[in-house]
Amino acid sequence: MLRIEIQPRWRFHQADGSSLDPQGLALLQAVHETGKLTEAAARTGYSYRHAWNLLAKWEAFFGSPLITLARGKGARLAPLGEKLLWADQRIRARLSPQLDNLAGELEVELNRALQETRPGLRIHASHGFAVAALREWLEQDTRWQWEVQFRGGIEAVVALHRQDCEVAGLHVPAGPLGSLSMSRIQPWLRPDQRVITFVVRTQGLMLAPGNPRGIGGLADLLRSDLRFVNRESGSGTRMLLESLLLRDNLDSAAIAGFHNEEYTHAAVAAYVASGMADAGFGVEAAARQFGLTFIPMAREHYCLLCRADSLQLPAMGALLKVLQNPEFQARIARLPGYALSRPGEVLPLAQALDQWRKESLL
Repeated sequence: MLRIEIQPRWRFHQADGSSLDPQGLALLQAVHETGKLTEAAARTGYSYRHAWNLLAKWEAFFGSPLITLARGKGARLAPLGEKLLWADQRIRARLSPQLDNLAGELEVELNRALQETRPGLRIHASHGFAVAALREWLEQDTRWQWEVQFRGGIEAVVALHRQDCEVAGLHVPAGPLGSLSMSRIQPWLRPDQRVITFVVRTQGLMLAPGNPRGIGGLADLLRSDLRFVNRESGSGTRMLLESLLLRDNLDSAAIAGFHNEEYTHAAVAAYVASGMADAGFGVEAAARQFGLTFIPMAREHYCLLCRADSLQLPAMGALLKVLQNPEFQARIARLPGYALSRPGEVLPLAQALDQWRKESLL
């Protein structure tokens, strides 16, 4: 079956007409991860000499060092190197869902023309680490056409209600906040819908490493000296944050940057890591990926919602098998802040909500 991958690519240009291809970004990422230029060069497939020459070319172009070397301490990114790396990560995190959606749409049309696949499932779900891993795993089964579209939480549930998809991603906070979250999507829920359990994940505040601004909780976000970055309106994470603020009688209008939006957890984390914001809200896995300090605020169930009659579809059986696959479960279990929640079990919506309501928020 034909697969399509679309990736962002950017170039640097100076006023004198000179330009720079960003191939050195991979080297900066490797330096950040290994702390040694020799290991970074090996990881990126460069000789040590080529790595040095590449860094020299980049530093001459920008007129500033990208890494610092210290005897016995290895290599670390200089401030400009960090800015470039986080900018690249932010661009990829922000654009990846949209580019993946476009690639998926093209795959569907081209494979239909080629008649290489059988109809599968249309899955609409908000972007996250676990669902991204699920998509990769599903695509290994080439018997079916998997049409995975990344959408906001409300948008996904509405699509299921309109029968624009067979499966929708659903976020439900544990404890009493779950009822508030569900009230916002109640118009699009139906008695014949079923919950496919998947994971529980931890969400909270993502802060600069070491928490230099001394942020202790949500109330500190109202401080005039802090800058915040949020998820987009309609996302499950945004609704969770709004529910927490409502619970604590905190006015979101007083938070500087509350309407400054990014479209993935990783994009929020990259925004904070770049120093453009002091705090963001999202999953622990994104915070750990960017070396940020994380303060847990809530646990929520990330499950899949479907109509009862869709459970008879052959491709749905393949989806359930993936969720119950021990190797796939082991991969999800390695994600920071994620815990398996009887993945692949099918429950009536009301029963699942009743169980989750009895759990603690943290």
